[in-house]
Amino acid sequence: MQVLMQARSGMRALLLALLLPAMLLTTGAAKAEEPAARERVEALLDLMEIDQIITIMRAEGLTYGADLGADMLRGGGGAAWDMQVARIYDVEWMRAMVRDRFVEAFGQADPAPLIAFFESDTGREVVRLEVAARRALMDKTVEESAREAFRAVAADLEANSPRGLDPHLSAIDAYVTANDLVGFNVMGAMNANRLFFRGLVEGGAMEMTDADIMSDIRAQYAQTEAETREWVYAFLMLAYAPLEAGQISDLADLSQTPHGRALNSALFDSFDRMYGAVSQALGTAMAGQMLSEEL
Repeated sequence: MQVLMQARSGMRALLLALLLPAMLLTTGAAKAEEPAARERVEALLDLMEIDQIITIMRAEGLTYGADLGADMLRGGGGAAWDMQVARIYDVEWMRAMVRDRFVEAFGQADPAPLIAFFESDTGREVVRLEVAARRALMDKTVEESAREAFRAVAADLEANSPRGLDPHLSAIDAYVTANDLVGFNVMGAMNANRLFFRGLVEGGAMEMTDADIMSDIRAQYAQTEAETREWVYAFLMLAYAPLEAGQISDLADLSQTPHGRALNSALFDSFDRMYGAVSQALGTAMAGQMLSEEL
């Protein structure tokens, strides 16, 4: 469930528009099947507790918005800024956007094997653990402890081959590597940051070209990658601690099947799209607040 690889800052993300074949769009029979197909995909999202995850993301976003206000606005922006942040992190809009985009991006992939997995004891346990870990990491003390746990083994991950690692850590490392979780999340973070700055520019708070924005973002690539890598491993080590190494390996194997790859792609796609929209809205709102403070 790579959707959970988005860091607490609200700028991590976790764009591919999959078009249905023309013949499916033009036949009445295909149209009659579309609601049933969407219902099955929606059932998959329900099993993955997507609504719970988005509710947690909203809480993360409110905290992140307050931090932004503290960093960029006089007095943290006050009640006016808090209201804007709450409006932007509209949980119903977030849920609708993610669900609609996921259904579109999942395309004609078969959800049946995924539904079977997430209905199994292991699948339900994976979802429960990931949601619980995501919620727990909202506590900064817990987050720092999880990061410290990763830092304690980071050197081993860098120096040793997977065969030389503890089997549990090796399974997590293989899972991260197989799905390029760090790379995808770095890409999502850079996209969210780009759109945040675009919002600031469009809102009139600063003057920068898209090339200037990308140059600044690329200059921070190494820092973003290191931060993302630490968060990804910290999260998985916390979430998957109760699992056996073999269960983690099974999850990695599932993610490499055609339906598993379709799931991961659709998850990153839908959440990246949602986070991008949120980030640009935050930038635009921040610009308006900054300009009003200058009057």
